[in-house]
Amino acid sequence: MDQRKTFEKEHFNINIARLKKGGQSFEINVDPDLAISFKEGQEIDIKDILKSEDIFFNTKEGELASETIMKSLFGTGNTLEIAKIILEKGEIQLTAEHRNKIREQKKKKLLNIIHRNAIDPKTGMPHPLQRIENAFEEAKVKFKEYVTVEDQVQDIVKLLQPILPIKFDHKTIEVKVDAAHSHAIFGIAKKYGVIKENKWLNDGSWCGLIEIPAGLQTEFFDELNNTTHGGATTKIID
Repeated sequence: MDQRKTFEKEHFNINIARLKKGGQSFEINVDPDLAISFKEGQEIDIKDILKSEDIFFNTKEGELASETIMKSLFGTGNTLEIAKIILEKGEIQLTAEHRNKIREQKKKKLLNIIHRNAIDPKTGMPHPLQRIENAFEEAKVKFKEYVTVEDQVQDIVKLLQPILPIKFDHKTIEVKVDAAHSHAIFGIAKKYGVIKENKWLNDGSWCGLIEIPAGLQTEFFDELNNTTHGGATTKIID
């Protein structure tokens, strides 16, 4: 590959953050994953986000911003302070490749959240992942790159509900585990939910209430039975 093609390829793959101010564009070259995490509210050192501490008028052309203009518009010539303003108030311009990667990551996380936490209100059982994914396609769900998955869940569920009945719910399950396997219950509870009540009985067995997302009932019961080899009894309280 000749030098010109190498230059074009490298600059085609640049991810930038851009802010227009005073009729002028200001750009910085960023790590896209860290920049998005910063936009989502995570505390990240600006230096870790920047590929270069330079401020550009045009990053791909290598045109550096004028220090005089920066001082007049931002009130400072400190590039790190200006970069932070660009990240906070500007937009991240992702390459098509990275945008697709981010959307796919958010899609997988959202699928998992709905699968693990929601049920079909008609049956009380979780929807299979493939059924949820099919509903995503039918509803033409679009994922926002700069918004956390958790903040998108409710809006996406509203899009899905005309196609797929979904209800977020929790179940409280009474569990009694024999003495031989009682030590295992805390690891399982931590994995699936929260222990709301617990007590040790005179024979060394354990009894308590565990709250879990309704969509995890089947997985919870399967792991509990496999771990205790049938040494546990359960009852759904609500």
